[in-house]
Amino acid sequence: MEAKKVVVVTGASAGLGRAIVREFAKDGADVALIARGIDGLEGAKKEVEAYGGRALICQLDVADAEAIEKAAGEIEEKLGPIDVWVNNAMNSVFSPIKDMKPEEYKRVTEVTYLGQVYGALAALKRMQPRNRGSLIFVGSALAYRGIPLQSAYCASKHAIQGFYDSLRAELLHDKSKINTCMVQLPAMNTTQFGFVRSKLPRKPRPMGTIYEPEVAARGIVYASKSHHRELYIGYPTVEAIVGNKLAPSIGDYVLANGGFKGQMTDEPADPNRSDNLWEPIPGDHGAHGPFSDKAWSFSPQFWVDKHKGAVASFVLAVAAGIFLTRK
Repeated sequence: MEAKKVVVVTGASAGLGRAIVREFAKDGADVALIARGIDGLEGAKKEVEAYGGRALICQLDVADAEAIEKAAGEIEEKLGPIDVWVNNAMNSVFSPIKDMKPEEYKRVTEVTYLGQVYGALAALKRMQPRNRGSLIFVGSALAYRGIPLQSAYCASKHAIQGFYDSLRAELLHDKSKINTCMVQLPAMNTTQFGFVRSKLPRKPRPMGTIYEPEVAARGIVYASKSHHRELYIGYPTVEAIVGNKLAPSIGDYVLANGGFKGQMTDEPADPNRSDNLWEPIPGDHGAHGPFSDKAWSFSPQFWVDKHKGAVASFVLAVAAGIFLTRK
């Protein structure tokens, strides 16, 4: 019998991380759960166990490199060699730049960017001697195209992209067999919109077409098994990245006109709302935010990308059939 894979997921307690945990558990993996909030971690543990897997809770802040390194050692000791490491943990602040504070930029950078760097270092330390494993970076269309009101988050995702490019080149130079992929995501219906710090006059919302977190989670599980350098999930991701490469100045004007209103609901913000910038919000919050009525649960773009060989064969077969019929 094939041994179960050991998968590490950061930001595992809620939102996209929670959906990623479920997808790997469904796939038969044992999962190590890294996050700050114990209530969500306990909930994720129960879900892994319900699918027949083992789960290990590692309650820590990914901004703490020493804690990540210690957790990686504990994971291998208790679950076995790490096969897949998913860098997913994030934090953000919705705010115009003029209202941001230096410590807020520092905190978002430490969690969203350095948290992925520290995770990569801990994973590579163990994968490189074995010359195997899969290291997944959770990115965003915002790794290529910054938008208003999320400058700290966008800058962190851009930084991850730069780190990833350097890592890929070095692994290729070393002829490493470690699989790496950066998965670029669209707007998603996750818990972050009720958690992250916001200085906006109205409640924040995902901008543009929204997808359920399971769409991205399935893509991340697929990325861990494939050999793609990068995966785009959702047509809006493709549109944002390609559009920014072709005409970034047009993007500036489009976002200046629609990027503020597009990230806020019509509901006034609660000035006393708690946020998770420094400490987790108690409770088990699951994976989904409040936008399920607007969210897609399937990405036709990703399906086509995943099955492009079959799609190409189908198109060729149809074309051949039309040609033969007309002869």
